[in-house]
Amino acid sequence: MTIGILLCGDFSATLQAEFGSYSSMVRKLLGSRSAAVFDVRKGQLPGLTSACEAYVITGSSAGVYDDLPWIKDLMAFLRNARGRSKLIGICFGHQAMAQAFGGSVLKSPKGWGIGLHRYEFPARRRWMDDAAAVAVPASHQDQVVTLPPDARVIASSAFTPHAGLDYGDAISFQFHPEFSRAFAAALIDAKRERYPHLAASAIQSHLEPDDCARVGRWIGRFLDSDAAAPVL
Repeated sequence: MTIGILLCGDFSATLQAEFGSYSSMVRKLLGSRSAAVFDVRKGQLPGLTSACEAYVITGSSAGVYDDLPWIKDLMAFLRNARGRSKLIGICFGHQAMAQAFGGSVLKSPKGWGIGLHRYEFPARRRWMDDAAAVAVPASHQDQVVTLPPDARVIASSAFTPHAGLDYGDAISFQFHPEFSRAFAAALIDAKRERYPHLAASAIQSHLEPDDCARVGRWIGRFLDSDAAAPVL
């Protein structure tokens, strides 16, 4: 299986020098699977959706509602790829999929969600396990507020009610399973002027264990599974 990484953002040169690029983090999350990177911001999208059997849509500093040509092209690609390739959205990717498939996204009045957040499971799929909840890094201000017609909520928190969505042949998460604890803390520190009253406690939260590896295994099982397998 070849997985296309649809790169929608990246980090500062300083963070990349220490922790690697965004695409390298996603590659690590995917394990030994073959991957090809397409920088969507530069107009790089596969000529055919069938070029890859699955696609991961990454995070971004952009909002899905921004009037940028590459976002419109990404939305069109996602609608065309749906049902032909498996799709996995992370943060901005989660929001882009929801917007493309009939939902809506906005800058939340709740403000920034940063640090280690805990999510529970209103529904469970066969590629998941029996964990009661997971703790995974969050870094977002936008949220999915209206669900696409065929989306099912599979992860939720008080701060982010629609934190994980399942479409049967596509899944997405508002949180960041590709972030290491050290990187998640460094990212908050690098941007602390955006959220001065939240930064210290959010950085402190990343001293606690997270469930990124568990979510990574879920993604792997989703990629290997019959996507239409029934809910447990």
